[in-house]
Amino acid sequence: MEEMEEELKCPVCGSFFREPIILPCSHNICLACARNILVQTPDAESPQSSRASGSGVSDYDYLDLDKMSLYSESDSGYGSYGGFASAPTTPCQKSPNGVRVFPPAVPPQPQHHLLPHPGVLPPIPRNSCITCPQCHRSLTLDDRGLRGFPKNRVLEGVVDRYQQSKAAALKCQLCEKSPREATVMCEQCDVFYCDPCRLRCHPPRGPLAKHRLVPPAQGRISRRTSPRKTSTCTEHELENLSMYCVQCKTPVCYQCLEEGKHSTHEVKALGAMWKLHKGQLSQALNVLSDRATEAKEFLVQLRNMVQHIQENGVEFEACLVAQCDALIDALNRRKAQLLARVNKEHEHKLKVVRDQISHCTVKLRQTTGLMEYCLEVIKENDPSGFLQISDALIRRVHMTEGQWGKGTLTPRMTSDFDLTLDSGPLLQTIHQLDFVQMKVPAAPILQLEECCSQTNSATLSWKQPPLSTVAVDGYILELDDGSGGQFREVYVGTETICTVDGLHFNSTYKSRVKAFNASGVGQYSKTLVMQTSEIAWFTFDPASAHPDIVLSNDNLTVTCSSYDDRVVMGNTAFSRGVHYWEIIIDRYDNHPDPAFGIARGDVLKDVMLGKDDKAWAMYVDNNRSWFMHNNSHTNRTDGGICKGATVGVLLDFSRGILLFLINDEQQGPVAFDALEGLYYPAISLNRNVQVTLHTGLPIPDFYTPGESEPSGSVC
Repeated sequence: MEEMEEELKCPVCGSFFREPIILPCSHNICLACARNILVQTPDAESPQSSRASGSGVSDYDYLDLDKMSLYSESDSGYGSYGGFASAPTTPCQKSPNGVRVFPPAVPPQPQHHLLPHPGVLPPIPRNSCITCPQCHRSLTLDDRGLRGFPKNRVLEGVVDRYQQSKAAALKCQLCEKSPREATVMCEQCDVFYCDPCRLRCHPPRGPLAKHRLVPPAQGRISRRTSPRKTSTCTEHELENLSMYCVQCKTPVCYQCLEEGKHSTHEVKALGAMWKLHKGQLSQALNVLSDRATEAKEFLVQLRNMVQHIQENGVEFEACLVAQCDALIDALNRRKAQLLARVNKEHEHKLKVVRDQISHCTVKLRQTTGLMEYCLEVIKENDPSGFLQISDALIRRVHMTEGQWGKGTLTPRMTSDFDLTLDSGPLLQTIHQLDFVQMKVPAAPILQLEECCSQTNSATLSWKQPPLSTVAVDGYILELDDGSGGQFREVYVGTETICTVDGLHFNSTYKSRVKAFNASGVGQYSKTLVMQTSEIAWFTFDPASAHPDIVLSNDNLTVTCSSYDDRVVMGNTAFSRGVHYWEIIIDRYDNHPDPAFGIARGDVLKDVMLGKDDKAWAMYVDNNRSWFMHNNSHTNRTDGGICKGATVGVLLDFSRGILLFLINDEQQGPVAFDALEGLYYPAISLNRNVQVTLHTGLPIPDFYTPGESEPSGSVC
């Protein structure tokens, strides 16, 4: 609560707000202070800025008139009730909050018959101007003067509660001698009781059982604030605020909607917007609260760093002294210079960290104060009053949360001394003795938010520790084989991000990276475990297809522009596991012989699949099928295809076999066996056929695979 105190003080008088009003810039000021800093502007120079009409518009179109001159040291000061002060030597004063305030000039002595009635404030002159003491925005008051600004009843209630919490303890009103401290207050009886008097005079039975007992502090506040005055419109003082103008962001009354400037604006129910803005402020406070927690932990880290720097500095200094003493007379002249350098580095590190501690402490105090203030504001039950300040508070919370952004909670200095004294040079080189860097790079840090796996590819990203000053010449990325085997190098270079393609499907890979420089190779990073896709999803590959091949439907549908057979392969290769995919016959004219199967990457693309020794296929017409490899035709089997038919291909590396299905029935025996190595799904067809590929399918129910192995492809 004490950290919130600065939020509750007027920037002009430095005291707790009394009758605060809300300026159009969302800042607050005491009503009396606002009257004290009014300035009367000449008619000819009256700025046509936004008037204090309670419009609630958040952006104001100010003229280029330099309102900041009102705060110039050479200005004569603020006029009290009209006109400019004529004494140029009026001193500038500061409020307890550090805001510069110019005392009002002494107005001409009025005649006795013009004196106002005692206790009545003089009227505000026309063309009066007020400048916000915090953001220095200026605006001219309209005929209503300061009454055109809405009162901040929420802030007034928070100040009242805060002052009540600081006040002395309330005493029981029924104790005859030496009143004890009150423990409860009855809202119906309006009496403060201590525990003995409550049990004796206010037992919880009979009619008294329905009375509501509250803590003394809450009772004192309710005494003072209840009944709450109904909120009224600043433009129509007899009308209650009942709606919320979305465009102007301010509560309005019924008359404003009927005949005022809000008649064409979008409006919403006051209660609904009250709940909405409370929710937004609560969400923003949750984020800011997390930042504050991080800041507290960061401060602990910084304070620990001070101790570590001191310990490391002492240790390094002792080592340096021992080395310098061993170099006898020739090193004594250099020793003083080296010690001075170490001490300078030592003090520099301490200064940087202490400065950061001081800066972070101040910012955290401000953040905590704003949080506590916002929490107190949320407790208010006045919707219109809350909505008058909620937008500004939400902006402030977001702005404060942004100030704790990336890098704010990162130490500006490391506690390590990255200096090593080389004591091996000859005596004739003592005058060139200096610190040299003989450290290998620190272990890189994997950036988990940028690391990912997709299908059978993995992308890894890393960086050096933010406080490391050791030079790095390059990085070495290593992956295992996806089955818990040995690590192998997959990348060596200077980049800090790498994508590895062609990994096994349904496999778990371990990856790590290390840095190297001229001094050697550093430690490995933490090991990152990545899982490739469980099922093989792939499409046809336009890059490797024959030029006559025509692809569509995101490379899942294929036909051909030639009457000759042309080959197209999938974009993913397999080397282990069990895989199954299907091809749907979309168009089948004139009984052609499309072929389906697998192929090596260098298969011929301008002949039927299976004509060379790089492909293993089944070609089929409308009545029968054959298996073909290296132009050898085997196993003629009855049963063909037509439009709408489904051809299935099952590749099982656990047995090293390939078999085919037509319309969910196995077509012939096992087509090929003893398959090892790297294979791509492939088909060949001409212009009389169009097919669509379906992948990621489960193994057919009739088939029992051999020993389970992770499926996938390799580089």
